[in-house]
Amino acid sequence: MTEVRRARHAVTAIFLLNGLLFGSWAARIPAIRDRLALSDGELGIALAFLPIGAIVAMPLAGALAARVGSRRATRLAYALACLTAGVVALAPSLPALAALALALGVAMGSLDVSMNVHGVTVERRYGRPILSGFHAAFSLGGLAGAALGAVAAAAGVDVRVHLGVVAAASAAIGLTWSRRFLPGSADAAAAQDPVFVRPPRRLLPLGALAFACLLIEGASADWSGVYIKTDLGAGAGFAALGFTAFSVTMTVGRLFGDRLVARAGSVRLVRAGGLVAAVGFGAALAVSTPAAALVGFACLGAGMASIIPIVFRAAGQVDGIASGVSLSAVSSIGYLGFVAGPPAIGGLAEIVGLPAALAVLVALAAAVAALAPTTARAEVAPATVAPEPVAA
Repeated sequence: MTEVRRARHAVTAIFLLNGLLFGSWAARIPAIRDRLALSDGELGIALAFLPIGAIVAMPLAGALAARVGSRRATRLAYALACLTAGVVALAPSLPALAALALALGVAMGSLDVSMNVHGVTVERRYGRPILSGFHAAFSLGGLAGAALGAVAAAAGVDVRVHLGVVAAASAAIGLTWSRRFLPGSADAAAAQDPVFVRPPRRLLPLGALAFACLLIEGASADWSGVYIKTDLGAGAGFAALGFTAFSVTMTVGRLFGDRLVARAGSVRLVRAGGLVAAVGFGAALAVSTPAAALVGFACLGAGMASIIPIVFRAAGQVDGIASGVSLSAVSSIGYLGFVAGPPAIGGLAEIVGLPAALAVLVALAAAVAALAPTTARAEVAPATVAPEPVAA
């Protein structure tokens, strides 16, 4: 097995385990709330510290990945993610939970940047698109973590035990596999190169793409069930299928994303994805039935599936700036969309109603299609040094 194949498998494992950690944590949030007897408002305050930590950490993580190499930065961030995910449920009070949520956000935000930097580096060595497959692994890990959390909750497993065991097992597996990463010299900046620089303006369109895509994802997670249940009159069980439809089509789309990029090219794939999402979800809003809504959210997931991997690939190929720095800038802008989008949709819904507010997602998907040419750099050139034969 060649060095680059080993690195590919290791990066896939880290993406998968990161998704498993996050999915496990998200599934047990209700148990953490009940254990501390928090109100919804108090829980919301504590959870707000997670995205704050992520946004603050992302630029620092990018600079660290550029300075010491993404290998060391990813392994450090992953170890911190396992540690914080394993102890967050031990919080004895609201202030402690907020502090641990902040630490978890720092770890997850840092890991998101550094593992994507290493993924881009491995992809360059590989000589063909593989980044979407990494993101598919994260999605699969998230689904597995959520399912495991549901099983643990149904079985009455204490949340502290559940998250502690998941984190310890993930640490043992992930830190072992990550030894197969490429060496730090593969993407570390030269000692004299600056790592704290103002991102160039040419990154802004890529940031806008990430912002739109992650806003759509966040809004689908937070508002799909409410829209289907409250506005369309479906039962709670059927309403829950809205985000499920989005997640399944996004995961499947990412599984095939690398092949589609290789065949159709980044620009055509982004344009087609934006149009599928805009037309499919727009038609669903117009029809206004529960079944149509499921199809609409499925179209959103399928359309957005390959956007983020393509955007990160393009950001990692901007000349004159370390990939860690450029990826952290684009990730931070995108994460703002994920965090700020759902509350903005809710505020707009108070004024014009939720169906009209969700029409913003149609406009954003159309904007994604219009911005497709900005991803023209997201093509993987053949490896400069002929690689050994690799398996599909």
